[in-house]
Amino acid sequence: MDSMKIAVTGSTGLIGTELVRSLRADGHEVLRLVRRRPGAPDEVAWDPVRQYVDAAGLAGCEAVVHLAGAGVADHRWTAAYKKEIRDSRLLGTAALAEALASLDTPPKVLVSGSAIGYYGDTGDRSVDESAPPGEGFLPSVCVEWEEAAAPAREAGIRTVFARTGLVVARHGGAWAKLIPLFRAGLGGRLGSGRQYWSFIALHDEVAALRFLVDTESLSGPVNLTAPEPVTNREVTAAMSRVLRRPALLPVPAAAVRLVLGEAAGDVLGGQRVRPGRLLSAGFSFAFPDIEPAIRTAASQGVPPTP
Repeated sequence: MDSMKIAVTGSTGLIGTELVRSLRADGHEVLRLVRRRPGAPDEVAWDPVRQYVDAAGLAGCEAVVHLAGAGVADHRWTAAYKKEIRDSRLLGTAALAEALASLDTPPKVLVSGSAIGYYGDTGDRSVDESAPPGEGFLPSVCVEWEEAAAPAREAGIRTVFARTGLVVARHGGAWAKLIPLFRAGLGGRLGSGRQYWSFIALHDEVAALRFLVDTESLSGPVNLTAPEPVTNREVTAAMSRVLRRPALLPVPAAAVRLVLGEAAGDVLGGQRVRPGRLLSAGFSFAFPDIEPAIRTAASQGVPPTP
């Protein structure tokens, strides 16, 4: 990838922090969209809730990577938090897409965040990008989330939807909760343990996002998951081996539902998702297997501030 000017939303999140670091290390100019008064030359103001974007600040950008959105697993799914999950994605994506479409010279590509939650609970059935959306809250959010980017696509901007799986990292997502539990000897399978978890190492997530920016033949949905999903039982066994702790305390499904409420369906259900389009385009995974991905995540230090 030649040196580019790239804008990133969600730049202080788990994935955004590492993406910004990676891009800058390779000499790219990165602009970060922030929800406060900009305090540095690399910051551009936006307010996704009020659907405001300083479009002039994005002039000259050749690519935009949109990662912002309220964390799905950060809180119990009350009606208010479900609204925040939806609004943070739909309103922000629509505002950004409209701002990019309004530019005299729009960027060449918008990589817009999405999730494998699009497919719902697939059970043992393996799915790729050709599969239809599932049923329930998360699939409906993902469908609307992707539709909200329509102004960018209609303006001729190559638009890619990065349907990300469970990111294996020490400082965010599911593994930020799992690693301390296993270190304390409190880890165990969740429910039956037979549900599939479609994971991706943080290193591969960042590399894949950069691959989407650079690969002109890719547009539309692209699954960002390791080539072969694993079951929760397999995750549990790998965590036990890596952290050298027993994993003898299975968590009953009823207990998961009691703690997480409606969100428990996302943990107890399975998603057997394969990255068909990523593999066909020639992307190479550094961590295709779960145990090396966990081992690397468990040894990571605190990420730097972008």
